[in-house]
Amino acid sequence: MRVMAQMAMVMNLDKCIGCHTCSVTCKQAWTNRTGVEYVWFNNVETRPGQGYPRRYEDQDTWKGGWELNKKGRLALKAGGRFKKLIQIFSNPKLPSLDDYYEPWTYDYETLTNAPLQEHIPVARPKSLISGKDMKISWSANWDDDLGGSAATSEQDVLLNEVSEKIKFEFEQTFMFYLPRICEHCLNPSCAASCPSGAIYKREEDGIVLVDQDKCRGWRMCVTGCPYKKVYFNHRTGKAEKCTFCFPRIEVGLPTVCSETCVGRLRYIGLVLYDADKVLEAASTPEETGLYEAQRNVFLDPADPRVIAGAEEAGIPRDWIDAAQRSPIHALINTYKVALPLHPEYRTMPMVWYIPPLSPVVDAVRDTGRDAEDHQNLFAAVESLRIPVDYLAQLFTAGDPKPVDAVLRRLAAMRSYMRDINLGREPDDAIPEEVGMTGEQVYDMYRLLALAKYDERYVIPSAHAEQAHKLEELATECSLDYEGGPGMGGSGPFGEMSGGGAPIAVENFHALRDRQTADTSATPSDKASRVNLLNWDGKSSPPGLFPDKPSGDDGETEPKP
Repeated sequence: MRVMAQMAMVMNLDKCIGCHTCSVTCKQAWTNRTGVEYVWFNNVETRPGQGYPRRYEDQDTWKGGWELNKKGRLALKAGGRFKKLIQIFSNPKLPSLDDYYEPWTYDYETLTNAPLQEHIPVARPKSLISGKDMKISWSANWDDDLGGSAATSEQDVLLNEVSEKIKFEFEQTFMFYLPRICEHCLNPSCAASCPSGAIYKREEDGIVLVDQDKCRGWRMCVTGCPYKKVYFNHRTGKAEKCTFCFPRIEVGLPTVCSETCVGRLRYIGLVLYDADKVLEAASTPEETGLYEAQRNVFLDPADPRVIAGAEEAGIPRDWIDAAQRSPIHALINTYKVALPLHPEYRTMPMVWYIPPLSPVVDAVRDTGRDAEDHQNLFAAVESLRIPVDYLAQLFTAGDPKPVDAVLRRLAAMRSYMRDINLGREPDDAIPEEVGMTGEQVYDMYRLLALAKYDERYVIPSAHAEQAHKLEELATECSLDYEGGPGMGGSGPFGEMSGGGAPIAVENFHALRDRQTADTSATPSDKASRVNLLNWDGKSSPPGLFPDKPSGDDGETEPKP
């Protein structure tokens, strides 16, 4: 048993109202700059629908993720090292700008500078790529709230996997929102696809990042990611992706998307897992068994053997305590209501979802029956196969049994807690029907409905003694070992010479200068920069304050 720690997220889809606040705040924090105008590290999709980029789930076309070869071993769907070598200068399996959308702005200057005239001036849409006039026809959330419409349903990849009856009745079924970020997988296919070894998985918390200094813009990672959450910056020629807001995570703060979420539907916490079981789990022959296989990779943080293994692996004690209090472990393994997104891609994703019960509740309410009665809800879950089968295509590789079990647990919680909230004697038979106790249902209700800030986000801070690891260790994926399908080894695919480039403040500023300059640039104020670490606070070192203009009266030396 090799114990490792992983930051993970769970989203409760019953709470998502599709407001896109998470997307906008993430955009402002991470991709509000030249070269990534079309990029959304976080986006909210209306389901059923096409997704962003369009039809990204069609792996027959995009060749993302892993598959089992003829020998039953994991292999990249897009091909191995030799195939990448011969295609390295021409990768044909990439979404085009039309599959994302062509970003635009408006000619606001015409509105502000137009002379007095008979007609109101028009601010025409202008492409942020070419700067020319354009016709707006698609965007990242163009089909917002159109789930169930004929205009988008025909393009939904998952609807092709369900029965003709469901397709026929589709417009009378349901709609829900699906927020998506990078999955920060245990077995990331983007990292294994990168010829330069620029994508790596941090050893201490499992966050997957792109080393901007090593990236050479081959874009194999874009193909390799089945969720299409790696993007190409057309200005810098580098790959970029969701960072799980690691500067915030390191100081115990949640991601920007979680912090600003209106519905408070996101949970962040630490899970402990057995790295030695990842390959076996990802190689599960039957796709419908991948959900349970990944769940079995996670370890019980209260188990004395796991605690001893974690301490032996150098995981700090407060991180172990955080794993024991983690809402992620509770929702995935204790209450068993969270499910992975597309486990059939075999990347072992670490952003899980609680499927929405609301379509079932709405269907019962529309009949005029009591939508809180557990018998009505249980019967509806049984009869309404349309949402169940569609959710199974999303979360359990088509197996409806785990989805059915989750919806029944959520329905039991809804009915059981209504009696308590109305002052009636609770019916203990309700939780028993779903294999839970009344106390477990109450605890699950508190976590899903009433959890406070520090219960939703249990994020241990990075340790000062681990700072060199956080900044300088570019570690590999969990399957990186001799003969494994990870990124290790020598040659043009996985060559690692020396340690990774430090992820530090200086690098960030240098990167920003490169992105905003027409040529390679270094900070213009490098010579006059002040090192505050060596400042005693009793004087004003040169460069700390702007120089006073000549002839200015007053003190000759500004106060700090």
